[in-house]
Amino acid sequence: MANTRGAAELTGRLRWSLVAAAATPMRADGSTDPDVCETYFGHLVRGGAGGLAIAAHTGRGDHLPIATKSELVRRAATLGVPVLAGVGGSPEGRDHDLEWAATAGAAGADALLVFPPAETDPDAVVHHHEAVARASGLPLIAFDLYTRPHPLETLGRVLDLPDVCAFKPARLHDAIACQETIAAARSRGLLVLTGEDRMLGASLMWGAEGALIGLAAAAVQITVAAVQTFAAAVHTSARDAAARFLEVSAIVDEVARVTFRPPYEGYVQRMLWLAADEGIVPAEFAVDPYRPAELDDAERDEVVRVVRQCRDQVRG
Repeated sequence: MANTRGAAELTGRLRWSLVAAAATPMRADGSTDPDVCETYFGHLVRGGAGGLAIAAHTGRGDHLPIATKSELVRRAATLGVPVLAGVGGSPEGRDHDLEWAATAGAAGADALLVFPPAETDPDAVVHHHEAVARASGLPLIAFDLYTRPHPLETLGRVLDLPDVCAFKPARLHDAIACQETIAAARSRGLLVLTGEDRMLGASLMWGAEGALIGLAAAAVQITVAAVQTFAAAVHTSARDAAARFLEVSAIVDEVARVTFRPPYEGYVQRMLWLAADEGIVPAEFAVDPYRPAELDDAERDEVVRVVRQCRDQVRG
């Protein structure tokens, strides 16, 4: 049964906030250190993140053992912001995902961000979300991910589920799909947290009321500024607030240009390069063991240089 009171409280806290889809600091062998992760999560919150998405796509949650995910959620939950746990996509299969869903709440998760399942049959997609809801007892955030997008009709059935309290579009560069899916969620009264790193400013103008993005895994103050300036423009209708939002949006687009580009799955390593440059993740842990083989380390200097400039521009 849907926990409507808890879901309403959660969405109230998340509206007009920036949720950082945190990376999971790892060594080259894939091992983690909970203390390193907790320190990193704390930096994101102190940088302005109003929530944390742990073990989501950016955090390589589909590759992490349940015990590791539980500990990371537990550490994040001490920081005083809503914690959303990613669930789904494990190579170990559906049973692993449901076991993690059943565990996440006890670890401190406030809601689950549900990865699109491997099955594409509409009934199977709906049943997957229902099974996750039953296993967890937590509110769900529906997730339309560019690597496995839902047809609009299927997504509509997912958004109609009573346990779904919010929606994250992440179609990367499909502007029409982003607009259509945001409209579908808004027509149902759902909170939309944009996951559109390459269309952040536009997706806010299309109806999102917050963000949940991997682009906030480092240099978090930049994406926080985009959400805050847009909210100020909406709530005050002041010309200077709107002008500042447009200015910050252009800065965000420049960060996204160097971090979310082919190979697109290389964005996790790029964000870890930035986190190491900021000093919020030790270099030993600024590694994505699951990075694409074709990602060239020679990119690092450009990524760091551009984002340093963008941080300075936001501060200015």
